[in-house]
Amino acid sequence: MAAAAAPVLPTYSPAREDPSKPFYKNPRLKAFSFLQKPLLKLCSATFKSIVTAATQNPISDVISNKESDRESNRFASYFTYDDGDNEHLREECGVVGIYGDPEASRLCYLALHALQHRGQEGAGIVAVHDQVLQHFTGVGLVSDVFSESKLDKLPGELAIGHVRYSTAGSSMLKNVQPFVASYRFGSVGVAHNGNLVNYQSLRAELEESGSIFNTTSDTEVILHLIAISKQRPFILRIVEACEKIKGAYSLVFVTEDKLVAVRDPYGFRPLVMGRRKNGACVFASETCALDLIEATYEREVYPGEVIMVDKEGVQSLCLMTHPQPKSCIFEHIYFALPNSVVFGRSVYESRSRFGEILATVAPVECDVVIAVPDSGVVAALGYAKKAGVPFQQGLIRSHYVGRTFIEPSQKIRDFGVKLKLATVKAVLEGKRVVVVDDSIVRGTTSSKIVRLLKEAGAKEVHMRVASPPIIASCYYGVDTPSEDELISNKMSVERIREFIGSDSLAFLPIDSLKEFLGEESGSFCYACFSGKYPVDPMGRVKKVGDSMDDGLTGNKEEVEVTV
Repeated sequence: MAAAAAPVLPTYSPAREDPSKPFYKNPRLKAFSFLQKPLLKLCSATFKSIVTAATQNPISDVISNKESDRESNRFASYFTYDDGDNEHLREECGVVGIYGDPEASRLCYLALHALQHRGQEGAGIVAVHDQVLQHFTGVGLVSDVFSESKLDKLPGELAIGHVRYSTAGSSMLKNVQPFVASYRFGSVGVAHNGNLVNYQSLRAELEESGSIFNTTSDTEVILHLIAISKQRPFILRIVEACEKIKGAYSLVFVTEDKLVAVRDPYGFRPLVMGRRKNGACVFASETCALDLIEATYEREVYPGEVIMVDKEGVQSLCLMTHPQPKSCIFEHIYFALPNSVVFGRSVYESRSRFGEILATVAPVECDVVIAVPDSGVVAALGYAKKAGVPFQQGLIRSHYVGRTFIEPSQKIRDFGVKLKLATVKAVLEGKRVVVVDDSIVRGTTSSKIVRLLKEAGAKEVHMRVASPPIIASCYYGVDTPSEDELISNKMSVERIREFIGSDSLAFLPIDSLKEFLGEESGSFCYACFSGKYPVDPMGRVKKVGDSMDDGLTGNKEEVEVTV
């Protein structure tokens, strides 16, 4: 690929100045005609059997879905066991795209390292060399999937990458991204962070019209929509496809000579862009990825914005839909790294402030403040600062415990928390302890942590949670349990306190959270705290428990306080 001129990044999107006048408006689509052959030929490496995909270069011939599923199912239980840590919500992906750097694939590799917290079950990179898309995908951490020799096979100045967290062992391999597909006008690769709520209806419509699907991923729907579009310019094919999908999506696309970044109109998931000193454009899920590869943060990709970078420079279009943004507040509570800037705010400052608010609204006499590492550390520091109590490391996390290749019997699950967290008796023994965590999901891990602390000699254990109670499932790119499994959907704060065994329990009040966000509070999504969804989950929502309260504190000596 010839050296690309350094494109000039726009500092704003003109379409945002007047949302009533979008750059592009869809023409009415004609009904799909029946197709004798699939429009897309998926080239993804992930259709190989589990043994081959995990140990060999996965750039190879596609095998049948049945064979892939059969091999995957043999190992399903091994890949779905998670050492008993079922307490935290899981972000389902991270994406990166780079244009105009001769080391694009290596920079992609480094950026994916920075985004590893967003997905640990699979990783992949697509690079463009001499207008040919070459790619490598595999199962595991970024460092497990890629080596120097593999990166040598991905030359070029244009690349995209993806890290994935999935929940279905039987479909994990075939759904590792980026996906690469060929269609009548060329080839395209895509990496997706989010979830499409109308995926099933779109897939059914496409299949009825003759499209043949190779994966169970909602991302493949987008590729089919691009393939059947009547538009010729690639950017308009993407715009047309995005006007049909609903839900959360931060996307990066690559063709033989273009890089495109897209963010859904609600801005559920983050997507930022920056520039390296040599002028190369970079898109990533978080600014921490830009920092690692020495790219300067320029701005967010705006909700509803489509940005294309090629040798001609940068084009910025806007989708015709302009709802009020509803960015995921859990990015600031848990998902993003503390050193990232997400939705224009420092994640570190947000979490520190959450801890300070907890110390103000739910004070308790204590001797030491500790955190559930790593996600609770910054909030615990904020709590300790406001309370005037020392912060110490009462829990030490092992960073070397991954997924264990053993059958997930209950006896083994009971060791899960002990494998990951060790107590420090010198910090805890005889002390009144405040322990700060980012959230409580099922409550089982919290109960084990409280028991560990008391076994280590803690005199009292007071749990403080730096988020409101989670009462509803997320359908916008976050792995949450069903609402029947969410403890705050079934129990009051006092009953949860009794279940986990703490001496007191307090959550961050949602009103205090919104007060902290100020004028921007209306631009965030709180569906997991309220059950009110900005985008209809298309009938997949279970009824939120009617017995829920907004209890702030449950305490042996106190009456529940409601806000």
